[in-house]
Amino acid sequence: MTGLRIASFPATHPYVEAVRPPEVRPVSPGAVDAAQPWAPHPWWEPAQLRQHVADMDVAHVHFGYDHLSPPQLADWTAQLRASGVPLVLTVHDLRNPHHDTPGLHTRQLRVLLESAAEVVTLTPGAAAVIGCWRRAATVLPHPALLDPPAAASRSGWSRRVGVHLKSLRRNVIEPDHIIAATARGVQAAGGELVVDVHPDVVDRPELVGVRRCAAEGRLELRVHERFDDADLVRYLQWLDVSVLPHRFGTHSGWLELCRDLGTRVVAPDCGFYAEQWPAVHLYGNHEQRGLDEASLSGAVAAALTAGPVTVADPRERVAERDAVRRAHLELYQRAAAAGR
Repeated sequence: MTGLRIASFPATHPYVEAVRPPEVRPVSPGAVDAAQPWAPHPWWEPAQLRQHVADMDVAHVHFGYDHLSPPQLADWTAQLRASGVPLVLTVHDLRNPHHDTPGLHTRQLRVLLESAAEVVTLTPGAAAVIGCWRRAATVLPHPALLDPPAAASRSGWSRRVGVHLKSLRRNVIEPDHIIAATARGVQAAGGELVVDVHPDVVDRPELVGVRRCAAEGRLELRVHERFDDADLVRYLQWLDVSVLPHRFGTHSGWLELCRDLGTRVVAPDCGFYAEQWPAVHLYGNHEQRGLDEASLSGAVAAALTAGPVTVADPRERVAERDAVRRAHLELYQRAAAAGR
């Protein structure tokens, strides 16, 4: 069974494109509006789905359903089922990084898990959690996002540590706390600290301590719009260590980029970051109990002291990505055959 028509949600994303088998035919609503790259896929709308459901053999949901209530998702999956289109679900996030509390995302996931013909996730730990909901998940590792997945030559080891706070989304640890703890680790190991933030939040009161540290020369504060993909790669190549400031989370594509670019990662012990890449330096953080600042300082100092990280072998990463694509093809074929 070749040439299966796959509708992915979202239609375009680096991960979606990395796992797509060359044997399938992607179907999509057309070009993404560059001014609204995160706008919901139009086929989440019932009328749009009715119009286009005959164009797809399999629907593959990754993320991008934040705007839908569980009843709306149930209606959407019921429409797929009534049209004979099977659902493949990849669980990237067990805890939505844009939600204050886990309840809504958990209810959304349950609806999708109950309806999915095939379930995929990225790590054994996440699969074990999904198993508690009585669904078995196929574990397929996060593939390389770069093409080719090889690190460009790096200009030595500058001991530069970066924390990108972006627009202070819901899962960012209190900025003053995480930056202060990171700064202590950087100072202990003789490094330099760079903090990036988007202009829409730079004047928020949560960043008063960060602005003060920048004024005192203890860190470099850079304010700019969201990086495009090329800018992000250049930024991560420029860093030696990237600190993930996450209060909660599951998996990270940012981490995968660092892995292929030779950038060390300091990440919280929530989620399954270390299952993605064992070379991650972990620090203690719990959504309710808060940040263990001493462990963060220690992890940053340890990452700097460890020196350059061994870059993932490009040939192994290409082989891994090819295997992930073959596995997706098998999932699609199995789902399509069962849906007939």
